[in-house]
Amino acid sequence: MNAATWLNDIRAIAFDVQGTCVDFYQPILRTGEAINRAKGLALDWAALSGAWRDLYRTALDDVIAGKRPWIRVDHIYREALDVLLERRGLSQVFNTNERDELNTVWSRLDAWPDSVEGLSRLRGRFVTSTLSNAGMAAVVSVVKHARLPFDAILTAELAHSYKPSPAVYQLAVDYLGFPAHQILMVACHKYDLKAARSFGMRTAFVARPLEFGPAAKPDVAPEPWFDLHTDSFTGLADVLLQG
Repeated sequence: MNAATWLNDIRAIAFDVQGTCVDFYQPILRTGEAINRAKGLALDWAALSGAWRDLYRTALDDVIAGKRPWIRVDHIYREALDVLLERRGLSQVFNTNERDELNTVWSRLDAWPDSVEGLSRLRGRFVTSTLSNAGMAAVVSVVKHARLPFDAILTAELAHSYKPSPAVYQLAVDYLGFPAHQILMVACHKYDLKAARSFGMRTAFVARPLEFGPAAKPDVAPEPWFDLHTDSFTGLADVLLQG
């Protein structure tokens, strides 16, 4: 099947959310800076956010591997926060209510500048849906906060697993009503697209070099197995809506 043929065959697009549609780095930094001012602290929230995400990913992988029962992502983030504060010697600095409030930052993430325009254009032709590892309530909150125009909200919570488990990609087939090869998976994470490709979906990598902040250097290089590679949702729309 040549490129023109498979492009014409796409009926639905599933999007990763955290990092791909929205920026989690700057919202955490803003929240952290407000905490620093209020408490007279000088915490490095760039480093803390990275460590928090690493603990979260480890917990997801343990669920996928069957090392622990399924648990909702907001609970994973909250659990990881306790571990992080303990490791950094900050357990006495944040009480339970403050930790609970800090954990809600994952439900108030900001859209990348190109997200709303690109999604709006793509929704005119395709069925568009989230396909996120975050929980249903969290993604609904993020979508409303960032004003992301999706047709459907799908998250790994519906499968009681996490990406890159095939059960999560099966959700797109089951709920959007199209076979895997007619669904395009869009993400800024290569592991996500690699799993989607193995499942039979088409793949589009959207580079988000600032996902982890200006000092980080995430892997945004093109791969020969990507079906598409772009640097924005508007660029993705330009390719998919051409002609």
